[in-house]
Amino acid sequence: MEKLLDWEKTALVVIDLQKGIVGYDTKPYAATDVVNRAASLAGAFREKGAFVVLVRVSSKDGKDMLHPKLDQQPPQPSARPADWAEIVSEIGAKDSDLLLTKRQWGAFHGTELDLQLRRRGIDTIVLCGIATGIGVDTTAREAFQLGYNQVFAEDAMSGITEEEHNYVVKTILPRIGRVRTTEQILQSAGE
Repeated sequence: MEKLLDWEKTALVVIDLQKGIVGYDTKPYAATDVVNRAASLAGAFREKGAFVVLVRVSSKDGKDMLHPKLDQQPPQPSARPADWAEIVSEIGAKDSDLLLTKRQWGAFHGTELDLQLRRRGIDTIVLCGIATGIGVDTTAREAFQLGYNQVFAEDAMSGITEEEHNYVVKTILPRIGRVRTTEQILQSAGE
């Protein structure tokens, strides 16, 4: 059996499990199930002394976010509540975690994520979160281009549609990393 993770060289990267995102209707897994599985992963990573990165998307005034011309505008709430960008409490954020704010889909571009991982000698990331075809997929592609090994917790991520999730999980992610269940990853915690 292959050794899935070297805990000293692996980080868990949790994408957008924040109060303003987990309220979306997600498929094929409910956001509550994704949050619970990600919380289990975060607990196991912390227990092993592995690095946990909690990524959120936020902006002070929207002026630092992307504003391209689009054929389809993403859904926007009329007003975001003050706690919209807070990581959900179920994740149990710790002082040892890196809280990272991004202003676009991917967690690498325009942030210190690559620097923080490399300074810690991390060459592998386990990725989970919402949405599979937006933040997770973009971060995975960026990580691939930067040379990271990746493990994707397929049932600890979910899409806006089931088709989106399935396309990314079956077509894109196997070409840039290894797709596993949360349980398979947690079982590797015992290695």
